[in-house]
Amino acid sequence: MKNLTPKQIVAELDKYIVGQGDAKRAVAVAVRNRWRRQQLPEEMRPDVSPKNIIMMGPTGVGKTEIARRLAGLTGAPFIKVEATKFTEVGYHGRDVESMIRDLLDTSIGLVREEMHASVKEPAERAVEERLLDHLLPRPESSMQFATLEDDEAREKRQRTREKMRDQLRAGQLEDTQIEITIEERSTVVGVLGQAGMEMDIEFQNMFEKMLPSKRETRRLAVRDARKVLFMQEAEKLIDKDKINRTAIERVEQSGMVFLDEIDKIAGTDKQHGPDVSRQGVQRDLLPIVEGSTVITKYGPVKTDHILFIAAGAFHSSKPSDLMPELQGRFPIRVELQDLTKEDFVRILREPRNSLIKQQIALLATEGVNLKFEPDAIDTMAQIAYDVNRRSQNIGARRLYTILERVLEDISFEASDRQEKRIAIDAEYVKRRLTDVVKDEDLSKFIL
Repeated sequence: MKNLTPKQIVAELDKYIVGQGDAKRAVAVAVRNRWRRQQLPEEMRPDVSPKNIIMMGPTGVGKTEIARRLAGLTGAPFIKVEATKFTEVGYHGRDVESMIRDLLDTSIGLVREEMHASVKEPAERAVEERLLDHLLPRPESSMQFATLEDDEAREKRQRTREKMRDQLRAGQLEDTQIEITIEERSTVVGVLGQAGMEMDIEFQNMFEKMLPSKRETRRLAVRDARKVLFMQEAEKLIDKDKINRTAIERVEQSGMVFLDEIDKIAGTDKQHGPDVSRQGVQRDLLPIVEGSTVITKYGPVKTDHILFIAAGAFHSSKPSDLMPELQGRFPIRVELQDLTKEDFVRILREPRNSLIKQQIALLATEGVNLKFEPDAIDTMAQIAYDVNRRSQNIGARRLYTILERVLEDISFEASDRQEKRIAIDAEYVKRRLTDVVKDEDLSKFIL
């Protein structure tokens, strides 16, 4: 994180997301401020709170993609949740504290991967020895009467083992079947389903200690067994308590929660009775965003310095419809702009893995050389813009449906086509789309 300046963060985001400069700048500064906070004196650091962000804009303009790419750049623990999934504590459904537990699970996965990488060499050596033990098991008689095995037999066995080691390293034994024992520990959620997910953390821990581990013998090819054995050996070499401590620290210092659909819990339509999925969720969300301690099965997690990025279309509501206390915890407001025709052209052409590049690469697997003429891209962008204005505005997602419609026949026939060079021009795009676009009722379902 410390190596990424705001300009560098925006430059990286520009490789994947077109436009929305204000939103990119806001999240870049918010992320950089987290590194700046770490450089402050110890006595000042706890008082510097993260500047949470609300991103407003219609669907398909890049809100989720900005947050997802940002998390990938920083390597920070990140989770995306929908505000509509939660209900007030005490009612059936998920409570807001579960997002912090899910964030911690994500962080533990990241830390475990890093620690597995740090013990890769010794773990791979141990895996190789275990594979050789399975491929060349000791005879039962030798196991029982090891003292009777003479030197010559041991030397012969060792030579055979070394030859097999060379074959194993050369990849000649990848398809050989061996039997290995796999141990899986049952979880409360796996046994009790939704009831286990909603169970109190202390009860979850108690039940998981009571549940027996399940051991089974499987017959796998060497290439598949190697992965299973590596996980087993790596787990022996790493400190599980250190994983948990490190993961909790990362969540507290650099965790990010992307809270989508926050506009759906703004305000209330009810005049009487509890509103457990809107006002109730806001009340439960407030202490999490303000800073509190969430109890998890790995230990307590403080949320004071977790960065929350909320997003919503706000078609029928506005940020001021949220509780005043919650509004105050999201001091930065960024409005994302509707996409223009020029934006659609850039989205099709410029991003590192643009839709056009994806389709060309997919059809290349069938030997088809697909080319999009500039006027074809321009026509698709214009149609996407027109349909968004005339019907529901779903932003860049409209390009997915248009591109699939244009390439429908080509994709279906690609494996059997004799002519492998195909050029898509504006005339071809119009033939594929004009009839659909003209029919208002049909375009609602197809485009």
